[in-house]
Amino acid sequence: MNDPIPGIEDLDDIPGTTIFTLQRARRGYPLNQFCMSLMSASNRTEFKSDERAYLARWPMSSSARDAVLRRDFNAMIAEGGNIYFLAKIFATDGRNFQWAAAQMTGVTPQSYVDMMRSGGRSPDGLRSKRKGG
Repeated sequence: MNDPIPGIEDLDDIPGTTIFTLQRARRGYPLNQFCMSLMSASNRTEFKSDERAYLARWPMSSSARDAVLRRDFNAMIAEGGNIYFLAKIFATDGRNFQWAAAQMTGVTPQSYVDMMRSGGRSPDGLRSKRKGG
């Protein structure tokens, strides 16, 4: 089934941006449900004691499961993970949004803070994956 918004597929052309579409929401449902299970302290403990065994309970794709194990948040988002659900994973690891955002943008946490304090990323540069600029 296609998203009901005409042209939404064009938004995938924006570098560094993944739009949480209906298709991604459907694909990511098991991943996001796993994340929500981490709201329970006993589940967090069980997950941390044997991550592979805990993840095996969830009918997510092998690529989503691998992304969780690698803590590759960009890959999890591509698999349909919602950042607000994924926050349960990095919180379980004792990390915060600043750390996760730095990981996702490929910079150190301090570099990320410095960039945001100086106004964020420049809007200049690569604006289209297909057009190259």
